[in-house]
Amino acid sequence: MMEIFNVRTKQHDEMVDITQELEDWIRQQNVQEGALIVQSLHTTAGITVNENADPDVKSDMLMRLDEVYPWDHPKDKHGEGNTASHLKTSTVGSSETILIHERKLVLGTWQGVYFCEFDGPRQRKYAARIISQ
Repeated sequence: MMEIFNVRTKQHDEMVDITQELEDWIRQQNVQEGALIVQSLHTTAGITVNENADPDVKSDMLMRLDEVYPWDHPKDKHGEGNTASHLKTSTVGSSETILIHERKLVLGTWQGVYFCEFDGPRQRKYAARIISQ
């Protein structure tokens, strides 16, 4: 089972919580046990699992990524001018694998799944595949 999801980002750098959308889809597929693979379909947007209770975690992460990879760097050569977004995506990663147990994602108390936009705002896509037992 595979699905392509759309997400419309609103900011240049943004972490969009996609946990509920994925859990709803898993329930619709009636999968009891297995694994979910979630993958960004872009070189300037990633997927990560991180805290979803305190919104300051998202803003702190984005701030610190900006410190490590500033948008304007005098030595960047990439013609589109978005080298920082490529570096952030490679650092965060383009996919995550999450276990499914009793029709739910196996996540810690404070964890959520995020689509990480690093070159927005844009219309984006991510893919999800369930591997069931």
